[in-house]
Amino acid sequence: MRPLTMPLNDERPTSTSTVASEEQNSDTESSGRYDSLTSSSDVDFSRQSFTSDSSSKHNSPSCSPPKTVTLDEVMASARDLSNLSLAHEIVVNRNFHLEPPDLPQNSLEKRVKDMVHRAFWDCLESELNDDPPEYGHAIKLLEEIRDTLLSFLNPGANRLRTQIMEVLDMDLIRQQAANNAVDIQGLVSYIINTMGKFCAPVRDDEIKKLKESSSDVVKLFKEIFRVLDLMKMDMVNFTIQSLRPELQRQSVEYERAKFQSILERTPNALDHTTEWIKSSIEEATQVMPPKEKSSNSEQSSKPLPGPTLVLNTAYISLLTWDESKGPLPETMITDELRLQEMQRSLQLYQKVASVLLIVYSSIGGAVSGLPALVERLKKMTAVLLEGMHSADFNLNEALSNVSAQICCEVSKSLAERNFPALSTELQATLKGQICDITQENNPIRTLVEGRVQQYLRVVLASTNSHRTPPPVPPGLGLIQQELMGLGVSFVNLVNFNKKVYGPFYVSILKNLLFANTQAPTLQNGITQCSPSSPLESK
Repeated sequence: MRPLTMPLNDERPTSTSTVASEEQNSDTESSGRYDSLTSSSDVDFSRQSFTSDSSSKHNSPSCSPPKTVTLDEVMASARDLSNLSLAHEIVVNRNFHLEPPDLPQNSLEKRVKDMVHRAFWDCLESELNDDPPEYGHAIKLLEEIRDTLLSFLNPGANRLRTQIMEVLDMDLIRQQAANNAVDIQGLVSYIINTMGKFCAPVRDDEIKKLKESSSDVVKLFKEIFRVLDLMKMDMVNFTIQSLRPELQRQSVEYERAKFQSILERTPNALDHTTEWIKSSIEEATQVMPPKEKSSNSEQSSKPLPGPTLVLNTAYISLLTWDESKGPLPETMITDELRLQEMQRSLQLYQKVASVLLIVYSSIGGAVSGLPALVERLKKMTAVLLEGMHSADFNLNEALSNVSAQICCEVSKSLAERNFPALSTELQATLKGQICDITQENNPIRTLVEGRVQQYLRVVLASTNSHRTPPPVPPGLGLIQQELMGLGVSFVNLVNFNKKVYGPFYVSILKNLLFANTQAPTLQNGITQCSPSSPLESK
């Protein structure tokens, strides 16, 4: 990894100006790499993976026998998983940044922290008010401030380093304290001016406030440490921005190597993934047509599903994953929050589409040719159903409110065009149909969910869907923009996951698909010549 570039000498990390433009350029460059990284098709993946019989460390999961896992190995695996999750988040989330910790107002941790800090500042104030003043705590603060300022410097910033060490010379300050000759105000003024050289432009107002602060030394020290904490966070986020392009170039190999190290210490680290793929094989097999009868067999049987079909089925199942299916596959843990957000968005889009389809089927004439009204009904429905994933959300009540608002909006629109208002019977019918979409066997709900699944299969099967998503099926045009956006995000997540964990999936698929079988023919045209020979792709 190349050395990290940090602010030099009197340079400031321009996190809100120069860095923003630089990051935009680097993001443009790296997004191209990321797109090329995730643009390979599933067919390419299956052909390359299943024609490879490599057994190198990072190309196939370890197959070591069961062993006792020690506490040290568990802790090492936890560290690897933490590093893996952080690196993955930096790579895939361009908006990722760290925020200062914000403890809950009445939490025990915050109360203890506030109590300790209050005691320290009270002690500092008491010492400085003594006659003659005591500088024990003040010297400790000055030493900590000096070390923090030095941490902002590059190794080559020798001039500023020397200046800071000379002005904040702790030995000299201790001698001055012994003779009651410490110029606290002068030292604080130097510290604030130096902070102004290092801080990002977004902190200029904070530095200005420090310079205009009163002569209360204790309050000044408090504010100095508060701003220094913000500057530390700025520097961390600046470092993340600098690391992102390098991580994007090495992300696949890095994440695969980290997961391999976890697997070597914890041999059962793919158990949930294996179950996930196994259930997807069963699901994919059920939807495949039976193959034709052969001359040697009077009975027809279904061929084995190909790896592309199995994995696409597995990935799509993640969008309807719930606790009843058990924990998420281990290979998807780093994307758990993204998957949850996609699940919630998809559920919302499906409900909105179902409601609007019912409106069109019941009172289509009243809204046809009025795109502004339809868009208003769509936004209103989405707002009223926001948060429907929450456990305390009353969906029936929300849908009842949606139907009432729709009737109100449509009646208002009809009145503006001098048409008669909706009849009471029609409003009751509309309300009942909208509230019925909570039933699992509701035909409108089944239709929408089925076509969404169909669209997602097309998205995953398409070679260029991450750049140009395919059109949505009939009936989903009302949520086309939202569904296409979700499809792009989903296919990028899937393609990147395949790049990282593809070799592990290949090993699992080989074991599950070809155990105790002789020369099976796969749907993708991939044939196994013999149980011991490598898989070949036609």
